[in-house]
Amino acid sequence: MNTISEGVFNAALGYFLAPISELMADESVREVMINGYDQIFIEQNGELKLSDYRFTDAEQLMAAVRNIAQYVGVHLHDEVSRFDARLPAGHRVHVVLPPVSRAGISVTIRKHSKSSFGLSDLVKLGSISEESTEFLRRAMEREQNMVISGGTGTGKTTFINALSALIPNSDRIVTIEDAAELQLDQEHVVSLETRAPDRKGKGAVSIRDLLHSSLRMRPDRIIVGECRGGEALDLLQAMNTGHGGSMSTVHANSPVESLRRLETLALFSGEEIPLRFLRAQVASAINIVVQLQRLAGKRTVATIAEVLPLSEDGEYRVQDIYQFDYNSEQLTRCAQANFETVAGH
Repeated sequence: MNTISEGVFNAALGYFLAPISELMADESVREVMINGYDQIFIEQNGELKLSDYRFTDAEQLMAAVRNIAQYVGVHLHDEVSRFDARLPAGHRVHVVLPPVSRAGISVTIRKHSKSSFGLSDLVKLGSISEESTEFLRRAMEREQNMVISGGTGTGKTTFINALSALIPNSDRIVTIEDAAELQLDQEHVVSLETRAPDRKGKGAVSIRDLLHSSLRMRPDRIIVGECRGGEALDLLQAMNTGHGGSMSTVHANSPVESLRRLETLALFSGEEIPLRFLRAQVASAINIVVQLQRLAGKRTVATIAEVLPLSEDGEYRVQDIYQFDYNSEQLTRCAQANFETVAGH
């Protein structure tokens, strides 16, 4: 619970974060990474770069950290080495303190953008081709379930938010996130957010809890910000039972790895499921995988793949629909997806 009012906090925070105030105001800067008081990296227009900004000394940075901790009710003492916070403007903050952070105080600020990126913006940035966005639009129309896969910092949340704009306004959409970041403009959106336990260890609400709730809320489509645990099984079952056009993101380095990742996460559910049956669930639930990558510091789509039925020996199979060509630095069409060749479409 916040211990000081937002007005007082904003005034104080503006003072303590004065050295990076321009970065916080710059809409082209999505993330600010403070590695000690004298080294600040930023992600600007999808590229990572070292900035010229710095704090005067470690104490000035620590004063800002104390201010943030007070706002979210964290009492800093020797046993507290890290904490998370969300600022009134929606920015997400993660702090790691010495000696755990050996180079000094580490603060990562993921800014909440006032305006969301659309697929057309990603085309302008060179992250995806216009032709492949048309393919994704058709896939959304046909209610294909999608997974956005990639490593840390590849832009999974940005991409799934852009894809979400393609969902018809008539659909009832339920979004489920650890920290609300998605910005959907449709009329019928229900946004659910997890809650951490209180100091007594009570009151926690997990993504899996919220996914169970969402299934009782008559959703047309479900969007899970990121699958990290046993909720993957519940999402797969939802996708297989009438909630087409649903989406999530996972940490993985290839389309096949993303399917294996979902399989592993589903096993965390504690349900006893034969492996072959579980793999069949994954392969039938997920229709399209969009694989993201960072290339020379730039976020790009590496592959758009269609998930095929399991092989005879129970292995995952995918077919690349678009593949990034490293010579032309463009997405190249490789094949047609099955949903495109169905009669009448």
